[in-house]
Amino acid sequence: MSSENEKSDEPEQLALIRETVRKAKVPRAKPRTWRGAALAKELPVARVVVNKGALHLDQFFDYAVPEELDGAARPGVRVRVRFGAGAHQVKNGRREGGRLIDGFLVERRATSDYSGPLAALADVVSPEPVLGPELLGLARAVADRYAGSLADVLQLAVPPRSAKAEGRPSPAPLPPPRAPEPGSWTRYERGPAFLESLARGGAPRAVWNALPGPYWAQEIARAVAATLASGRGALVVVPDGRAAGRVDAALTEVLGEGRHALLTAEAGPEKRYAQWLAVRRGAVRAVVGTRAAMFAPVRDLGLAVIWDDGDGSHSEPHAPQPHAREVLLLRAAQDRCAFLLGSTSCTVEAAQLVESGWAQPLVAGRDQVRAAAPLVRTVGDTDLARDEAARAARLPTLAWQVVREGLKSGPVLVQVPRRGYVPRLACERCRTPARCRHCAGPLEAPEQQELRCGWCGHGAPDWHCVECGSTRLRAQVVGARRTAEELGRAFPAVPVRTSGRDHVLDNVPGRPALVVSTPGAEPVAEGGYAAALLLDGWAMLGRPDLRAGEEALRRWIDAAALVRGQAEGGTVVVVAEPTLRPVQALVRWDPAGHARRELAERAELGFPPVSRMAAVTGAPKAVEDFLAAAGLPADAEVLGPVPLPVVRPGGPRRPGDPPPGEQWDRALVRVPPGSGAALATSLKQARAGRLAKGGGDPVRIRVDPPDIG
Repeated sequence: MSSENEKSDEPEQLALIRETVRKAKVPRAKPRTWRGAALAKELPVARVVVNKGALHLDQFFDYAVPEELDGAARPGVRVRVRFGAGAHQVKNGRREGGRLIDGFLVERRATSDYSGPLAALADVVSPEPVLGPELLGLARAVADRYAGSLADVLQLAVPPRSAKAEGRPSPAPLPPPRAPEPGSWTRYERGPAFLESLARGGAPRAVWNALPGPYWAQEIARAVAATLASGRGALVVVPDGRAAGRVDAALTEVLGEGRHALLTAEAGPEKRYAQWLAVRRGAVRAVVGTRAAMFAPVRDLGLAVIWDDGDGSHSEPHAPQPHAREVLLLRAAQDRCAFLLGSTSCTVEAAQLVESGWAQPLVAGRDQVRAAAPLVRTVGDTDLARDEAARAARLPTLAWQVVREGLKSGPVLVQVPRRGYVPRLACERCRTPARCRHCAGPLEAPEQQELRCGWCGHGAPDWHCVECGSTRLRAQVVGARRTAEELGRAFPAVPVRTSGRDHVLDNVPGRPALVVSTPGAEPVAEGGYAAALLLDGWAMLGRPDLRAGEEALRRWIDAAALVRGQAEGGTVVVVAEPTLRPVQALVRWDPAGHARRELAERAELGFPPVSRMAAVTGAPKAVEDFLAAAGLPADAEVLGPVPLPVVRPGGPRRPGDPPPGEQWDRALVRVPPGSGAALATSLKQARAGRLAKGGGDPVRIRVDPPDIG
């Protein structure tokens, strides 16, 4: 080839190279500092909330908007910014350096309140606006109520991004449905009027004591349908995926496909984010989900519903640990929408809403209650002492009879306080717990082996009761597996199924069977259970907790509500002292009356929810220094500090427990009604100041702790 041809081919080759480069996928460049770049001509300042949950950084930060990002940098989008650059890192009037972190663009402004040089936005992660003003205001209110940071609340409120989900369009919104018929709401005295008010666009607030049986999900669906008929949105928060599935099926039956979104962890991150985006874009106006759905950005919210607010799953374990009930109450006040708190039981907080007049009771007449509730029979200590069958096999004669009769027509539910084998032992004569002589830990007999301590592991072959001298033991709490074995031997021709933490059943057929379950894991039986046994009730009532009676009654009623009504022969046997208040409330099926009496006692003692309370935990010196430095309200009362139980290494831990092996103290700070906001503000400021100084051991704060001992 001649040199002339080589020269003539060179421009052609360069053109091909340029064309190839243009068509190639250029790797995404890392976010830049936009050094020397021109700023946006209008509203060149972006106000950003950064994803750093430290309390002393709980504020908005201003950044400059490069002209190239002007179109994408809209309020509500996710952005990346450089954070932590010092005042010395300024070049040509622009702050540079720092670490790249994520955040949300809250507002575009013409000027900044900060007089120094601003850093530029590094990048707009996605043009999809995910943080609207309503959600931002709610997150701010939750952070202030729980003495937390806005960034922590936003991490709970806005799910992680999925680019695939954002790239898919959401379906077109459907027109409002027709108002539904009252259906089973006619069983309640004000039920039809409640639905009618929702359909007219009203905002009624009610505490609903649902009748036992399978109709509660359909009743929630009808309330949602009435709200959608008025052109507004609805939000339903339930404690777990099983309850969400029941409401989801009921909504599909009442509304049809495409009118509601299901937000649960079981759906997976991408599908859940796609559903969340459909709600955010206004394509779907109704939402049902578990705890995280309390922040769902429903447009024009007309109804907020929470089911079974006493369930511990409604309490968020991550900072600032809000409760779904309180978040929905804030939403109801902020959006001026209707509110419905429903449960087969009744919490003290629900009773307070009615007592204060903020909400109205939504209950059925006593005739309806007697028709829907099963017959409840009790077996107390006196009966057990005279019952030779109970002394030999733990189950009283009455329980055997009820099981035998129930198995003739359907399944029988057996509720035990926990899973496993024999976790705790007590004196057979006086019920004094069996304790280790070395460390006072609880004695155990795993798999029916020799006695040993559950804390230090020492054996106790020569144990005797320190109170009465007896050497005979009985199981304080016999777990689900041991109970299933005993019942299997007693009824060899009947299948025995278990439902607990590791394997939870959703449904069981209506054929005769024994279903042994731990509290909260009871499956729904087709046609209802023929009978139910509630065992070891005194163990649930004997928990060292302010809510022990309320929680035991809630667990019992939730299980008994799955049993057929008294007219169909449904019977429940509870093994607990009949004279105790929770047992009497179960026999009368009067959870609201029990909650009112509990509320009156709390008012006399000054305990929540009548008062507001915060728990301060940490190393003893750290708690002492924190309380001394905090500017608590003048009417605040400090209870404690007291030492917390030491968590042994390798043992189970609950949210908020101290690190294994460390001795921590806890102090409770109590204020009367009206001072809760001042208490949260003072605790937040004190902790922020402590973090800003960077000294001392950490201190944890939890406002309205669910467990105060």
